[in-house]
Amino acid sequence: MPDETVRSASYTVSCEDYVHVVEFSPFDCGSPASLLAYGGNQYVVVGTCRFKEEDTEIEDVEFTNLQVFSHGVRVDAIAWSPETRLDKLPPVIRFCTTATDRKIRLWTSDLQNNCDAKVMEGHTNYINHLVFEPAEGKQIASVSDDHTCRVWDLDGNETVSFRLRSPGVSVCWHPEDICKLMVAEKKGTIRFYDLVIQHAILSLDSGHVPLMSADWCLTNTIKVGAVVANDWVIWDITRSSYPLEKRPGHVDKARHFRWSRANENLFATTGCPGKINSQLLVHHLGHPQPVIIGSASVGAGLSWHRTLPLCVIGGDRKLFFWMTEL
Repeated sequence: MPDETVRSASYTVSCEDYVHVVEFSPFDCGSPASLLAYGGNQYVVVGTCRFKEEDTEIEDVEFTNLQVFSHGVRVDAIAWSPETRLDKLPPVIRFCTTATDRKIRLWTSDLQNNCDAKVMEGHTNYINHLVFEPAEGKQIASVSDDHTCRVWDLDGNETVSFRLRSPGVSVCWHPEDICKLMVAEKKGTIRFYDLVIQHAILSLDSGHVPLMSADWCLTNTIKVGAVVANDWVIWDITRSSYPLEKRPGHVDKARHFRWSRANENLFATTGCPGKINSQLLVHHLGHPQPVIIGSASVGAGLSWHRTLPLCVIGGDRKLFFWMTEL
């Protein structure tokens, strides 16, 4: 009997280059379509996606390219601003990127003649992740191999800096309380910081290393998940600083962990790019085994659609989309 959980991608979109990172916008942009950005070796493509689950007249997926941003160096991370709107005249596209040159770039475009890229410098090593403050988008937080988490204003001024005990791998902002920031470190510690008092107020311990990626469940903020070595781990932050659940996930080391935005019990993990056995796994907390094993070789990046139980990963000249039917 074939394993019904092993599935090829529900949809694919062709790209010009290898995709290193891909991000759905988690914010309402005032359009029925979803904003998506992906980064290659020297550029970022911003476009909109519509899927047949949203519009029956669409066959599978419809991707509309809105703008290509020349980046000059390889794109390593992308974060969307809540200020991005497609229902304004002119429209506003705003996102930031990190690159191998240790700089953050804040991009603002009206999809016509005006495109601005503000460069923010300060990190002294590789920047692993960044995120916008979700209410107004007036601040950006970033974490780096330089053992810091830094908060920036949109003019590029560093307003807060937290010294970490190991490389920072993930950073998440609380969806309602903009004074709360979650920072995950490679040595297995996740700390929650209060930006007003500028101190850690809670910490979680994964129990082993290396912690490669963590995510805060923004639809139920007592849940935190991460991938550590080959395993995925879940915490209930109201109960213990140690994981509530821990299971092996990947043959080789795991790389990404992301909660679904459509279902608080759904999450996805990926193996490390470049490994033969590297896979996308979609998990449901009510099921002992993965509900989907993606058969495409993993490139890089992992992101969930804002309202559908659908995730995307990047690969060699392709985007791969998996729809989860619950």
